Amino acid sequence: MRVLVLGGTGDANQLVAMLAQERACEVILSLAGRTSQPRLPQVPHRIGGFGGVDGLTSYIQCNNIDLVADVTHPFAAIMSGHAAEACARARIDLVRFERPEFASAAGDKWRNFASIEALAAALAGPPRRIFLSHGREGMALFARHPQHYYLVRSIEVPPDIDKLEQARLVLARGPFDLADEIALMREERIDTLVSKNSGGAATMAKIEAARQLGIEVLLLARPVKVAARSFAALDAMAAWILAHGRT
Repeated sequence: MRVLVLGGTGDANQLVAMLAQERACEVILSLAGRTSQPRLPQVPHRIGGFGGVDGLTSYIQCNNIDLVADVTHPFAAIMSGHAAEACARARIDLVRFERPEFASAAGDKWRNFASIEALAAALAGPPRRIFLSHGREGMALFARHPQHYYLVRSIEVPPDIDKLEQARLVLARGPFDLADEIALMREERIDTLVSKNSGGAATMAKIEAARQLGIEVLLLARPVKVAARSFAALDAMAAWILAHGRT
């Protein structure tokens, strides 16, 4: 069975490692190419876009793909949509990993937003010290509020970061340690954390640090994706894929 794993996440690398142990399963990992130095497991891989739904459908058919596993980032809605349509056209199965969202606890100071535009607009008001840990997008939106100090953490330099008048850039890749997150927020005197509700253990430490320090958290809600067979646990997903290949 040939499985195309749509990746770019640590979860995808874990799934690939599980599947690659099985002789009956040939895995190809696909990355979008958003970072210049991705972490790559020892399996065949490709980097870059497919060229929309038509391109992905063609790739599936030309490479005799039997099943597609969507283990992209929870916010990769366009890629997930393309995968659903391409698999339907090619008449093969699609499975998706849906990692659990961050769960709130008593005392959390959380506000949820449906868009990055709405989140940025909510920052109008007195100066704050804001930790931007939501990725690279939206810097121009936050620049509309120059009264704030921004601590920006990203794997690579975000576009338009030079538009932020008061900012410090930290280039780093998770997972992050809770003690280090607490120390960083204390050192920078952070009072507001901006994050995507991506869930997962790799970035949970910043949420827990904000919780312990009583810091307000502004969360960007996940986009709605096309319905597909989904799993919340990687081992269950791997077991289903392997069982599917034996049928």
